[in-house]
Amino acid sequence: MLDHYTMPQIRCSAMDTMLSCIKNGVTTIFDHHASFGQIGGSLFTIAEAAKELGLRACLCYEVSDRDGKDKARGAVLENEEFIRYARKDGSDMVAGMMGMHAQFTISDDTMELAAAHKPEGVGYHIHVAEGIEDLHDCLKKYGKRIVDRLMDWNILGEKTLLGHCIYINSHEMDLIRDTDTMVVHNPESNMGNACGCPPTMELVRRGVVTGLGTDGYTHDMTESYKVANVLHKHHLCDANAAWGEVPKMLFENNAVIANRYFKAPLGVLREGAAADVIVVDYDPPTRLDETNLNGHILFGMTGRDVVTTIGNGRVLMKDREILVADTEKVMAECRAEAKKLWTSING
Repeated sequence: MLDHYTMPQIRCSAMDTMLSCIKNGVTTIFDHHASFGQIGGSLFTIAEAAKELGLRACLCYEVSDRDGKDKARGAVLENEEFIRYARKDGSDMVAGMMGMHAQFTISDDTMELAAAHKPEGVGYHIHVAEGIEDLHDCLKKYGKRIVDRLMDWNILGEKTLLGHCIYINSHEMDLIRDTDTMVVHNPESNMGNACGCPPTMELVRRGVVTGLGTDGYTHDMTESYKVANVLHKHHLCDANAAWGEVPKMLFENNAVIANRYFKAPLGVLREGAAADVIVVDYDPPTRLDETNLNGHILFGMTGRDVVTTIGNGRVLMKDREILVADTEKVMAECRAEAKKLWTSING
């Protein structure tokens, strides 16, 4: 399907996603994009949508050998060009990374190409050990585990974001921690793809900067919070698991991750910080204060309870009305382009 994507369809996909983010109170996104039919310019199209809607976006294109060396090279160059553009932008609302699919679809030649074209000061965004097949591939081809291969290619580091990290061992966890590499946990994606449950609680315990994400399964971060909470309780057979770790990931570590690419302090309300604020329509049935707030969020709120979203001081939605776009027009365009995409796929 990704071979059929046109630039208007990339824009519509971005607009639909970002409007849903605004409705759910999300003001900053890290996106891992792929559209093999339209590589060049795709990140710029997504960035234009983010600017139009007022979202902060760190973008990358998914480098892979799956469609051949020419497209792998095109993906690397798209990342490089976008990273350089984002650095010159000056708005502190757009950033770029060197995106990679996963080690099992990236040859040594493409690893070398990506390293040669990655500007200094940025990291990689890559899926790691999402499936057991990824680990088996690395052991068979290279005689080493995935994180060791990434270490050998100088991919780990404070600017690099590893997705999933399900099939990693204690040694790999220590490598991730010791290189100050970031990890993002995507509970619904892991469950929906039947990949397994990552050792997220152990990563947090060891001091790895671990954030909470969605991998596109939802745009509601409270939904991801709820699922992560029950996933790790179930997986560990421990009803006490995840009470402190998951809110730390969402409310503290996500801001730490974002601030490795954006300058204005995020996740806090204070003078000099980015003015990102959401207002939630919630009438608590019991006492609500700083000691039990996480419980109220976990059990009482959803993203659709957000009534007002402010991003970088700009009111994006007020009283559930989107102020930065004509949503009816955008959704009509999305449906029209979706029909074209379906037709192109099915002849």
